[in-house]
Amino acid sequence: MQILIFVLGSLGLAWLSRAVLLRPRSHGFYRFFAWEAILGLLVLNGPVWFVDRYAPHQLLSWVLLFVSIGVLVAGLHLLRRVGRPDTQRGEEGLFAFEQTSTLVTVGIFRYIRHPLYASLLLLAWGIFFKQPGLLGALCALLASGALWLTALKDEQECLAHFGEDYRQYMQFSKRFIPFLL
Repeated sequence: MQILIFVLGSLGLAWLSRAVLLRPRSHGFYRFFAWEAILGLLVLNGPVWFVDRYAPHQLLSWVLLFVSIGVLVAGLHLLRRVGRPDTQRGEEGLFAFEQTSTLVTVGIFRYIRHPLYASLLLLAWGIFFKQPGLLGALCALLASGALWLTALKDEQECLAHFGEDYRQYMQFSKRFIPFLL
């Protein structure tokens, strides 16, 4: 059953990423592999989601998962409100909320450039801690590496679109973790 869920989920992710899978220079190409690794973690650790729910690893998992949701909501809200998405931007493979016409440097974006990718990192590690193990660790590390590459490519795209404003923004913000990384 887990293999079937993974295959069906992978087909859905491939369809969602169809515009970027043939463009390895886009951030969406690497994001697809992060999503795949997270799907693998979900299929692997989904059956133990509520098992031994008060164990330390489960409590850590829940903290990471809830923080992931908060970071995601904060990032999406600001992209829509402050970023003023503009579908006229015309960059193939960008989701509507990614097609911002204004550089967002307030709220959570004041501290981290990639709150949505940070949210995915938190999600991956939150799922991993449901039942830590070697295969799960490999999936979480793969997701982390793919998200790192996604962020690097996204920064190149933002530099091309926003220019010097984005370069200056990079000087006072971190990629994923405020004040650290």
